[in-house]
Amino acid sequence: MANITNQEMATSAPSSSTKRKPQESSSTIHFTSRNPPWTYLKLQLIPQPDASSLQPLDALSARTYLSSALSQFLGLTGTAIPIDILKIGNDATPKSAEKQSLPPSMTKKYDCAWIRVPREDSAAVVAALSSWIGGSSSGSGANVAWRVCAKGNYLGALVAGSGKDLFIP
Repeated sequence: MANITNQEMATSAPSSSTKRKPQESSSTIHFTSRNPPWTYLKLQLIPQPDASSLQPLDALSARTYLSSALSQFLGLTGTAIPIDILKIGNDATPKSAEKQSLPPSMTKKYDCAWIRVPREDSAAVVAALSSWIGGSSSGSGANVAWRVCAKGNYLGALVAGSGKDLFIP
């Protein structure tokens, strides 16, 4: 094989001894997503101080509040933004409140909603929800507002990497 010229090597088919063997890959896979399609938001529904009693948040009420906020801020265009409600639950106010041993009257539980919106519409959704105060003017409905607790392009990163906050019923 030592007497073969460069031209003969280029025209001859590669032998099995010259083929590269696949290297063993590690168990870690590196993946980079530059433009994720979704933005995830964790929202809290905050009742106003003058609200006497508020029913627990359900999917229909959450959808109504979200649509109302988007409609008030962006009109008909806002109601066309697709929103996926991933989870609705009850969450205590700040975790630091438990450490400070505040009285039970100051550690209220607020309803939380995890939603998913298209990444291009996330700025408009955050602006609409954070500036909205809803309720009826007749006084029969409770006045409520949305608080944006967390926002991120990756759900795993938003819930501290574990995802347990989202998937526990």
